[in-house]
Amino acid sequence: MSQGIAHHAPAAAWPPDAQYGAATPGKIGMWIFLVSDAFSFGGLLLAYGILRTSAHAWRAPGEPALGLSFTAGLTILLIATSVTNVFAHAAAVEGRRRAAALLLGVTALGGALFLLGQYQEWFGLWGHGLVREGLVFGHSARASTFYIITGYHGLHVLVGVVYMLAVLGRYVRGEAGAHDVEILGLYWCFVDFVWVFVFSFLYLFP
Repeated sequence: MSQGIAHHAPAAAWPPDAQYGAATPGKIGMWIFLVSDAFSFGGLLLAYGILRTSAHAWRAPGEPALGLSFTAGLTILLIATSVTNVFAHAAAVEGRRRAAALLLGVTALGGALFLLGQYQEWFGLWGHGLVREGLVFGHSARASTFYIITGYHGLHVLVGVVYMLAVLGRYVRGEAGAHDVEILGLYWCFVDFVWVFVFSFLYLFP
């Protein structure tokens, strides 16, 4: 009895399913969460579109223009983190644990730099941010929707960075494997994919 308690039984392979294939409960749960989360972003962007098309003048007097070039750079940075995340999963599958851990760290750093850039855009670490230039939450529908949508996405990035660091810590200690990195990658790529829509709606549409 004591010998049975001391040694854990090996994890059994998840049996194939007609609908889900060999996907694990964790992966299925993540996909369900991401689908539901996509509806929340879709609702925000839909509300943005309705408010903008019904407004006689979308940009209130005195409000600044959005910094397209700076945010485009942040967009490239965020997309690049998806690439490093994919490479991290590939390294984990191949058993190159040191490379996988390094790539996860680089991905988390990229996410943190994106958040730092968003803070600079809002409040200004150097120069003046949008708040000081006149884009104040509650003063117009343009300002309110901008901060709600980008802030909601920024919250997802923050959660993703914390999630990634948690997985990285477990991976370094040998408590996580390629499967955990894959589930993390689903969330992170979703966050990056959603930002492309947010950036297009808020910054690119005339």
